[in-house]
Amino acid sequence: MSKMTLTTEGDTHVIVTRRFAAPPEALYRAHTDPELIQKWLLGPEGWTMPVCINDAKAGGKFRYEWTDGKGAGFHITGEYLEVNPFSRIVHVERMFLPDRTPDNHVETTFDRDGEGSLLKIRMTLPDEKTRAMMLATGMEHGMEASYVRLEAMI
Repeated sequence: MSKMTLTTEGDTHVIVTRRFAAPPEALYRAHTDPELIQKWLLGPEGWTMPVCINDAKAGGKFRYEWTDGKGAGFHITGEYLEVNPFSRIVHVERMFLPDRTPDNHVETTFDRDGEGSLLKIRMTLPDEKTRAMMLATGMEHGMEASYVRLEAMI
């Protein structure tokens, strides 16, 4: 339906938006159901997620592990702070690349938008340096590749 946009705000925020031709309920399920997450949240072609643990409730934890099948890989862990079914998720995450990154506070909203939905992710990093390091990874390419897969699924 549309490509992702990524913008920055202030010194510590990253804002990601993308429209989908699916209702908010479908997007929410795709972000909380481990079986669905493993099918679309893969980043660039060739990567897989052999481990996907996701307890999507306030206080619940998650762990995702990715591999490219050639020896490279990384993982992410986190905790849910708020989970409002079909509309909003707030969590804290940290990546291990292999070293642990500082905590990233993430708010994800799923809003009805005409015939589809608007996904909005607001990331809050601890400082400008951490945000710059995260953006330097080219994460937007892996995110959009994942969203193309997600859109085809829903």
